[in-house]
Amino acid sequence: MSALSFRMGELFSGPGGMALGARFAALSVSGVKLEHAWANDYDLDTCKTYRRNILEPEYGDRSTVVNAAKDLPIGGGGVVHQNVHDLDIDALGAIDGFAFGFPCNDYSLVGEWKGLTGEYGPLYSYGVKVLADKKPKWFVAENVSGMRGANEGRAFKQILEHLQQPQGGPRYKIVPHLYSFDEYGVPQRRQRIVIVGVREDLDVDFRVPSPALYRGVDVSVQSALTEPPIDVFAPNHEFTRQSKDVIERLNYLKPGENAFSPRALEWMPKRLHINTKTTISTTYKRLEPDKPAYTVTGGGGGGSHMYHWEIPRALTNREKARLQSFPDNFVFEGLKESVRKQVGMAVPVKGAQAIFTALFMSFAGQDYEWIAPNIKVTEVLEPNSS
Repeated sequence: MSALSFRMGELFSGPGGMALGARFAALSVSGVKLEHAWANDYDLDTCKTYRRNILEPEYGDRSTVVNAAKDLPIGGGGVVHQNVHDLDIDALGAIDGFAFGFPCNDYSLVGEWKGLTGEYGPLYSYGVKVLADKKPKWFVAENVSGMRGANEGRAFKQILEHLQQPQGGPRYKIVPHLYSFDEYGVPQRRQRIVIVGVREDLDVDFRVPSPALYRGVDVSVQSALTEPPIDVFAPNHEFTRQSKDVIERLNYLKPGENAFSPRALEWMPKRLHINTKTTISTTYKRLEPDKPAYTVTGGGGGGSHMYHWEIPRALTNREKARLQSFPDNFVFEGLKESVRKQVGMAVPVKGAQAIFTALFMSFAGQDYEWIAPNIKVTEVLEPNSS
């Protein structure tokens, strides 16, 4: 069988979690070659991170960050730093595969749940335009679990319809599934909907990889952060200077407890209590060493940085990157708050790797253990058909 070669493009690429997972997957599947042709993100630090870790190993000095699609290097190796509203999709090069983790702000249960009526909700449509224009053989789209319920379910139905049949483009066989990434080797409870599409004219069927393939993988926080120990000089490993009150508050909390835990409030001095109208369960929450972490996020104020189970301090960005399954040699560009945002918004590398491995094995005609998707397309698009 001849080797399969895929040129991959990305919108909303983030720092490269999806791309690195795809790279690792291609290296693990016999007969598959993957090239990262182009990518796009609106944040400059994020683009620089993507160039350094994804494009530079592949293209060397030819890799670059550009401000418009027309300036992308011929042959690939560029990331476009530009708001997707201004992106010239026609000028992007030809691709065989496409990935996009479109912004989740308006679909997140933590936010206002505006869905398609919000600022970010309609951004998926730019991915649909790429499908119509470039006609890739496959695509992988990622978003938060709350996408299913936004706009009373209408948003999810519309997104699936448009991905299945992009206007002016080919029809796709789509497989949406709610993945819990801790079941796929990621030391973090992070649930995300991932929609995989394969062009309908191709004799290839994607199936959801079974979590059984990853049974026995240690996804505990303690293992992730200590095996092996993180070098004190590792990149992005700057410690946060904690105030006396934060240190004292954390010392009252046991692993798994947060600032509003009844036991802690009973013993904690009133001056250390958090007085807010809403009680978010992850506020000053300490990790549990023998379990996966709760979801790594890219923003938030005091008490939202994730906290060590034993030492009274917030995690470093490098530690959070490990919880997102990035290797320690993956260097994030920018200042500490910029890096925090990049790490939190990224797709976990090992989660992406599991999905791309199944996708590439499907194209290569190789068998793997699979499960039925937990989201049925027919039930979303034709709810009364049964």
